[in-house]
Amino acid sequence: MKKIISIICLFLFTLNFAQVRWMTIEEALKAQKENPKKILVDFYADWCGPCKIMDKKTYGHQVIADILNENYYPVKFNAEEKNSIEIFGRTFSNANTEHKKGRNSLHEFTQYMNVGAVPSTVFLDENGGPITILQGELSAKELEPYLELISKDLFKKIRSREQWEDYQKKFKSKIKD
Repeated sequence: MKKIISIICLFLFTLNFAQVRWMTIEEALKAQKENPKKILVDFYADWCGPCKIMDKKTYGHQVIADILNENYYPVKFNAEEKNSIEIFGRTFSNANTEHKKGRNSLHEFTQYMNVGAVPSTVFLDENGGPITILQGELSAKELEPYLELISKDLFKKIRSREQWEDYQKKFKSKIKD
């Protein structure tokens, strides 16, 4: 009986871990048509250490996962994807995969989004248009203000560095140090 209770508790405990409900870019753009939300695209590569850290510590943080699942269509996209995708009325592919091995052949969609390094986080508006890109590894505490700023369209009101600094001072993080 103790074993059964232990197994059930372990199962319930694992369900409580933060999990972002990742989608493909095609799924996110389709979902936008029915229920408009912004899209966050996490550009990563399989070999990228900082990408793996962000996956575990940043996107694995409960506060971040909750904000993403509630306010965004979160997308994971391998910057070196080998498969073609059809979005925005065109086909994006990675023709260099046949000639190159390793980590230097970027997918056309990666290039289209102006991503030159991983990890990169790209925000798209409710119509699939670009808002901004954040390059490099971000902690949960670093990413959180951007998630709030963009999901609530507050970025449209910030016009200067001083306004951004004021926003950061007033921002109340839900993440404990």
